[in-house]
Amino acid sequence: MKRRLAVAGLLAAPLLARAGAQVEEPLADSIRSALSASIAQAAPPRPRFDDVDTRMAYLRWLGTMSERLKNRKTETQIRIEFLETVWYEAKRAGLEPSLVLGLVQVESGFRKYAISVAGARGYMQVMPFWTRSIGDGDASRLFHMQSNLRFGCVILRHYLDIERGDMFLALGRYNGSRGRAEYPNAVFAARRQWLLPGER
Repeated sequence: MKRRLAVAGLLAAPLLARAGAQVEEPLADSIRSALSASIAQAAPPRPRFDDVDTRMAYLRWLGTMSERLKNRKTETQIRIEFLETVWYEAKRAGLEPSLVLGLVQVESGFRKYAISVAGARGYMQVMPFWTRSIGDGDASRLFHMQSNLRFGCVILRHYLDIERGDMFLALGRYNGSRGRAEYPNAVFAARRQWLLPGER
């Protein structure tokens, strides 16, 4: 009986994630406007390719990542939609898809409804204050796949710009642990699992 109650309690509790205590920082009006515009564009993640080779490279990436993600996301359609969206939002923000996958792995373990003790939500563990700062204020949108990935990628790109291209510091800022090595090192290690053969 006790075991059944313990299992039931675990199932009822929200899935906690590892996110740190990212700090809300004041944004200049120009930055806020640019970030808001980036979030507002609601194009679906449907990539277009100028040539067959680029399209074939994308399809190879999609197939390889789908196979690697299979044990974490068992439903094929959900897995493909997730990977298509990661690729689209990462490329749109000028980030490597492998880095975004590594960050998602560390932050939420690929759980859509993960919630951290600090209140960060979803795949990329976005803090709700971002929806007030650059969104429409609806924090429940952070459980929507594309919204969460878009917010996360736009925020990471913003931090990368602030840190003048230093991904180590940008990742620390994203996690609320700037200057400490544990989080960036964890993301970089996870990123290696999502590289294609021959990538470094």
